[in-house]
Amino acid sequence: MKKFIFTFFTLFVATSSLIAQEAVVKGRVVDTNSSDVIPDVNVSIESSIYSAETDAGGLFLISGTDLPQGEQVLLVNKQGYIAQRIPITIQNGNTLNLDPLLLELDLTEIEAQIGIISLSDNELDQDDGTSFNTSGLLQASRDAFLNAAAFDFSATFFRPRGLDNADGKLLINGIEMNKQLTGRPQWSNWGGLNDVQRNREFSMGLSANDASFGGVAGTTNIIMRASQYRQGGRVSFASSDRSYRGRIMGTYNSGLLQSGWAYTFSIARRFGEEGYQDGTAYDANSFFVSVEKKINDDHSLNFTGFYTPNRRGRSTAITQEMRDLKGIRYNPNWGDFDGDKRNSRVREIEEPVFMLNHYWNIGEKTTLNSNLAYQFGKSGQTRIDNGGTRLVTIDGQESYIGGARNPFGNYYQRLPSYFLRDDNPTPYDYQQAYLAQQDFINDGQLDWNSLYFANTNATNVANGGNSIYAIQEDRTDDSQITINSILNTQVSDNIIVNAAINYRSLKSENFAELTDLLGGTGYLDVDFFAGDDEQAQEVTVGDIAQSDLRNRNRIVQEGDRYKYNYEMNANVISGFAQGQFKYQKVDFYAALSGSNTTYQRNGLFENGNYPGAASFGESEQLSFTNFGFKGGATYKVSGRHLIDVNLGSYSKAPSIRNSFSNARINNETVFGLESEKVNSLDISYIFRSPIVKARLTGFYTGFKDKTDIGFYFTENISGLGLEQDAFVQEVMTGIDQRHVGAELGIEAQVTPTIKLKGAASMGNYTFSNNPNLYLTSDDLDGRVTFGDGTSKLKDYHVAGGPERAFQVGFEYRDPNFWWVGVTGNYFSNAYIDVNNLARTSNFTSDFDGNTFNDYDEATARELLEQEQFDNYSLVNVVGGKSWKIDSYYVGFFATINNVFNQEYTTGGFEQGRKTNFRDVQEDTSLAGGRVFGPRYFFGYGTTYYLNLYVRF
Repeated sequence: MKKFIFTFFTLFVATSSLIAQEAVVKGRVVDTNSSDVIPDVNVSIESSIYSAETDAGGLFLISGTDLPQGEQVLLVNKQGYIAQRIPITIQNGNTLNLDPLLLELDLTEIEAQIGIISLSDNELDQDDGTSFNTSGLLQASRDAFLNAAAFDFSATFFRPRGLDNADGKLLINGIEMNKQLTGRPQWSNWGGLNDVQRNREFSMGLSANDASFGGVAGTTNIIMRASQYRQGGRVSFASSDRSYRGRIMGTYNSGLLQSGWAYTFSIARRFGEEGYQDGTAYDANSFFVSVEKKINDDHSLNFTGFYTPNRRGRSTAITQEMRDLKGIRYNPNWGDFDGDKRNSRVREIEEPVFMLNHYWNIGEKTTLNSNLAYQFGKSGQTRIDNGGTRLVTIDGQESYIGGARNPFGNYYQRLPSYFLRDDNPTPYDYQQAYLAQQDFINDGQLDWNSLYFANTNATNVANGGNSIYAIQEDRTDDSQITINSILNTQVSDNIIVNAAINYRSLKSENFAELTDLLGGTGYLDVDFFAGDDEQAQEVTVGDIAQSDLRNRNRIVQEGDRYKYNYEMNANVISGFAQGQFKYQKVDFYAALSGSNTTYQRNGLFENGNYPGAASFGESEQLSFTNFGFKGGATYKVSGRHLIDVNLGSYSKAPSIRNSFSNARINNETVFGLESEKVNSLDISYIFRSPIVKARLTGFYTGFKDKTDIGFYFTENISGLGLEQDAFVQEVMTGIDQRHVGAELGIEAQVTPTIKLKGAASMGNYTFSNNPNLYLTSDDLDGRVTFGDGTSKLKDYHVAGGPERAFQVGFEYRDPNFWWVGVTGNYFSNAYIDVNNLARTSNFTSDFDGNTFNDYDEATARELLEQEQFDNYSLVNVVGGKSWKIDSYYVGFFATINNVFNQEYTTGGFEQGRKTNFRDVQEDTSLAGGRVFGPRYFFGYGTTYYLNLYVRF
């Protein structure tokens, strides 16, 4: 008996001692707005295996004798709520009671709408511009700097770290959505589906990502999976004066039902007779459905489909002269037609996407996600074709007659500056300039009636009635299939392995379609300007003018393909493998990638300028094999102080657009084409406390062997022995760039209701070499180079928004569920996109290739100095109110951007028509201002956005 009592006493003391040495972290999680407890919240100690979920009463408990000691970070996370990272101190023998822990509903889907609707036209038109679409950052992170970039900096062409969105990856359900034509995601393919885009995983820069190797601009994976949406519905109405005037949207999510099924659907309509720019009509519908079946605990099958047909009137860049006379809303693309504003340049996209996703829990710690996606449809943009001709016989010789004058109200020969282009304008010149000025101020738009009249007047009818003017749509009809598998496995408590393999196959049909004869009876499919100058009025019949030698002098009708017609086939196979290692003081990762990309053009028209295999049939097949490495580490100095490092080096294939010098009419590939090389390094100091969260990052990104192709008309081509002008393809290869800078984001919750925030970006984005440059054209014999074959761009700035951006602001959230925020934003160091040809030896040389005898180096340096735009400040205000009525949430929010109506320039480019010393000097010294001055994009004035919503 004594032995039993002694043994019992010993066990009791030992057990008591163990209990006494246990560390306990417990608490209760409560909704900030409703004060209701929240069940099923995941609570974990960062970089450890210890976690718990809240019960029906919102309570959780984490305990043990081997919990990580000292300063740690507690992660509190539940879908639909803003994740909390709470610094705590753990010590054996102590109990830490966190009651209550407040979780706030995640309103980032609302904030995302604020950001998305603020995007400028150039950010929406990914294929035509180079701006970084910061909507990729929306909802992706609570980082103060990224929020500033997404919500406040985006309207200014600002690009984080000076990067293009082709430098990042956009995934939906793990499937890459970047277009192979440009390398950029086409956001309009899922535009209007804001409600179903809120589940996003974002990896900044080259940091570790579970689904993709990614790119230096980061990786965003939008999860469109039915079971992952919070149960309930939402209906909203929005009004704005930006890209569109109104939007209606409705969404319902079933959540995962007991039957194992889950479904989500969303529909939306965006509309407006015009946005902020004149004549920019907007007509878009969006449809989304996702259905998932949980087959058993190990297998789940999800189908997602979305279709977002959209049609938008386009605006364009204008010169300073046009802006001074008509204002920043001026858009020359439209004209009055039967009392309506009819835009000649309309962008229309209809590309549905269907996905089938299989989720397999192979084991307790291993998952395999396999995906199949199919995207197809059309993308097109209309424009006026004023090259219509008639085939006539003059003195027994067949000739083409036609080539109509440019019909736009902003054509340079209709502007006041054109009439004052002589050195000593006469009174008559001033009178003509004044009349042109008044005509432009009072009208300045496209005259649709004159186009119909030109096609239907008696003279034209007598000569066959073929249209001189017509509407052409440049079409791309894509069909793409994507297959991939993504493996994630937790090898041990500290090691996670990710791997993926991907295959994409694209067949792209590219052609011009005649969509409107504008009253004519047909259109003669020949190139009126082929082999001749812009002012020609007659071209002799011959092979060179034929769009298709296999179908000569064809009369086309509406709906027919004409001018150019080809297919582009592209195949990509890629894969990556990554290891993530998590320990108490340091986390680190390393990843490898590999890919093979092939492109091949198949010409369906035999162009008269490039007979035979030069344009018809299959081109040379281009093949690029690329590899990459990245790695990084986070050193946890303490629970509040962290040092984060990421570095990487990889290569990638050039886009299809930059691989063929003029794919519309020939099979010629870019001379000297190589894969692009990217090297990147960033180092961050991160501070986290209950009050202050901050990140300071220094970054470097180097690019080598980039390629870029431009298309424009120039009057100045030297070294050919004759005066030559032409519509040229300017091909630049071997482009090297250097992007260096620092960014800061900081926010402080100074009181339970007031948050202060700030952000800053200071960068320097320049060309680090003199790239190779050559010209090709129908009117030139082969490739044309100048001097040593380079463009002297070294140390010029890469255009693309302000290099410096700063923000200070505050946010107030009242306990009665209303909130308001104000930010002040300052931007500087934005530069114009220079003309590359003017930085070659072509600038200093006459038509025989000799240096101009009046060339002055000091004057030339002044003429070629890169224009820096003026600095400017913008103030934005956002606020809202919500009410809980039974089980419904009703609310509104509104934004006012650019409160003080600040005028500013967001971007621009130098025209390429005048590119030599004499002509540029003459153009800059004209009495009436430059005839061929730079064209600019101007920021919006004061605009608003209002959203009303009901959530249930």
